[in-house]
Amino acid sequence: MTHLKQDSFTAYQFLSGATISPDGAWCTYHVHKSNLEENRYDSDLWAFNMKTEKFGRLTTSKRVGTHVWLPGEKPSVLYPSAKDPAVKKAIEEGEPLTVFYRLDLNGGESEEYMRVPFSVSDIKAIDETHFILKANYHPNTADWPSLDEAARKSKLADLKEEGDYEVVEEIPFWTNGGSFTSRSREQLFLYDKTSNKAEPITTPDISVDFFEYDSKENIILYTAIEIKGKMPLENRLFVYHLSGGKHELLIDGGGETWFAAPRSDGKIVVLFNDMKTYGLNQNAVFYLLDPKTGEKVPFAESFTHSIGNSVGSDCRYGRKRAIKADGDVLYFIMTKAHSAYLARLDASGTLEVLTESEISVDDFDIVNGKMTAILMKGLDLEELYTVSESGECARVTDHNTWIGETYNRSEPESVTFKNQNGIEIQGWVMKPIGYESGKKYPGILDIHGGPKTVYGTVFYHEMQYWANEGFFVFFCNPTGSDGGGDEFADIRGKYGTVDYDDLMQFTDVVLESYSDLDQENLFVTGGSYGGYMTNWIIGHTNRFKAAASQRSIANWTTEFGVTDIGYFFVPDQAGADPWTGYDKLWDSSPLKYADRIKTPTLLIHSDQDYRCWIPEAYQFFTALKYFGVEARLCVFKGENHELSRSGKPKHRIRRLEEITNWFKMRL
Repeated sequence: MTHLKQDSFTAYQFLSGATISPDGAWCTYHVHKSNLEENRYDSDLWAFNMKTEKFGRLTTSKRVGTHVWLPGEKPSVLYPSAKDPAVKKAIEEGEPLTVFYRLDLNGGESEEYMRVPFSVSDIKAIDETHFILKANYHPNTADWPSLDEAARKSKLADLKEEGDYEVVEEIPFWTNGGSFTSRSREQLFLYDKTSNKAEPITTPDISVDFFEYDSKENIILYTAIEIKGKMPLENRLFVYHLSGGKHELLIDGGGETWFAAPRSDGKIVVLFNDMKTYGLNQNAVFYLLDPKTGEKVPFAESFTHSIGNSVGSDCRYGRKRAIKADGDVLYFIMTKAHSAYLARLDASGTLEVLTESEISVDDFDIVNGKMTAILMKGLDLEELYTVSESGECARVTDHNTWIGETYNRSEPESVTFKNQNGIEIQGWVMKPIGYESGKKYPGILDIHGGPKTVYGTVFYHEMQYWANEGFFVFFCNPTGSDGGGDEFADIRGKYGTVDYDDLMQFTDVVLESYSDLDQENLFVTGGSYGGYMTNWIIGHTNRFKAAASQRSIANWTTEFGVTDIGYFFVPDQAGADPWTGYDKLWDSSPLKYADRIKTPTLLIHSDQDYRCWIPEAYQFFTALKYFGVEARLCVFKGENHELSRSGKPKHRIRRLEEITNWFKMRL
C-alpha cells in the first residue's frame, strides 16, 4: 500500500448519467476522468449489458455529453459532442450549435445524426425523428436558425463586436461559472430531424427549468418562471398536450414545484415547496394534483426529509438524477442523517427506504422495475450497481476498486455529543495513516458548505490526503445541516451562533476523546458556508494555529447586491436586507470582527465564482493585512464556486497544495 497523494484523484473515475434502455437490456452511463495535459475532464460513454452482466466502453472521443436512448428496434443512443474540431471552433466563436451522434450498441462507429442550431441543454426523444429540446434563447441570436450562411457570418462578426459590451436589465444578471445571463432564457422546442426545423413550444418571455415527456399521455409537464426585472422564486407548473398544441396552467405559483409525474388515475403527483415555514431551505412535500379541479392535497404527509443527495464528497462529476416515476410508483434519492438513500413511494402514499445506511446513492434509473444506481459505499468510490426490488445493491463495475488495493485510507470513527440545546450532533475523526499511540499529531477541522448539506462516511479525497500526510481530520454536521429535518436545518438569522457553538463543542469533545491530537497544532478550513464559518471562527477565537478560508462570504451587506443569489439568499438566510436591517447584516458579517483576528489566514477564491463573488475575499484579505495579520490570497482564474469539486485538474492540485503547505509551514 502506498500513501495517497495530492494528485491521486486524477486517476479516479467519476460516473454519472445511468440510463436504462426502454427494453431494460442495457444501462449506459458516463465515465469522466481528469486530463492533465489539456487540464480538463474527458467524458465517454460506457454500457452495462443487463443480460450478460458485462460492461465496456462505447466511445473514445472524450467529449461526450448527456445521452438519451432512441426509440426503435435497434438499441442505440443519441449524444451531443464537439469532437469535430470545426464544430468545437464554431461553438467557441459563439455559434449556437449542438451536434448529436448516434451509436448502435450492436456494433459500429458513432455517426453524426443531426445538427441543431441551438445550444441544447436537455433532450427527450419522441421517436427517431422528433425530439423535445430545452435550449438557450437570447434575443441576440433568436434569428439564427432562419439565417443563411452569409448572414450567419455577419451575425458572428456583430456578436464578436458586441462582446466588448454587456447590457443588463434584470437580476440575477449572471450565474456562477457562466457569464452575464440577463435576457437569457431556457425555451422548449419541438424538433423535426427530417425537415431540420424547430418549432417553439414555450414563448421567449418565460424560462423553463424542469420538464418531462410522458409518451403514454403524449404530454409534456414543465415548470417555468417569467422574469420581469427580477427573477421570482416561485414558479408555475404547466402541461402541454402535443396532440392539440394546448398549454394548461396547473399550479400558478404559491411556491416552487420541483417535480411532476402523471398517474394512471388521471392525477399528477408533484413535489412542491411553499417555503412558508422554513424559507428557501424548506423540504419539499409530495402532493396529489387533480388537473380537472386544480385541487392539490398532501401525499405521504409523514415524509419530512430532503429529496436528492446532499452528502459531501469531492469525488463526483457529471449530471445526476434525483427522482423518477416508474408507472405510478416514485423512486427518489433522499438524504437522511448522514447517508443518501434510494427510496420508493407507492401509489397509496406508502414510503419505503430501499438501500442501507453508510452509502451515498449519487444517481439512478429505473425502467419497468429494473433498476441501477451509481453509488459510493464505505470508502469505495463510485461504481454502477444493480438494485433489486428489496433494495439489495450488487456492484457490476470495477472502475475504482483498484484504489482500495493501492492507497492507504483512514476509516472515519464516529463521535457524537449533545449540544447546548440537547440535540445530538454527529461527527467523525480520521486518524493519521501510520498512527502510533502516544505520539502527538496536528489536526484539521473541516467544515462543510451549504449550510444545508451533510458530511458522511464516504470517500473524501482531501481528507484522505491530509490523513496520509499525518493529520487528524475531524468534521461534523452542526445545527443547520441537512438530514435532520426542517427544524434542525433552519438557522436563518442565526449564522455564527448555535452552529459556531456546535463546532467549538465538537472540537472540545474530539480533543478529550483523542489525547494524541495536539491542541497546540489545530487548523481550520472550509468552503462556501464552511468558508464563512472559518472567517467567523477566527474572529471569535484564537485556538487555531492557521486557517484556510475558501470561496467564502465575509460581508452580508455586499453579498446582497453582487452575486447570482444574493438578493434573495441574503434576506432569507441572514434575515435582513441592507435597507431594513443593515446592522443585523453587519453584526453577522465576519468582516466586522477582522480587528480581533490573530490567526494566519489563507484565502482561496475563483474569479468566476459569482455565487460568493471574489470581492468577498478581497475585502477580507485587505482587512487582515490592515490589522497586521499574516495572510495570503490565492485567486484561481477561470474557476468558479465548484473549484474543489469540478475545477480543472491542475487547479485542484494547486488548491490542495496551497492549503496543505499553509498548515505544514507552521508545524
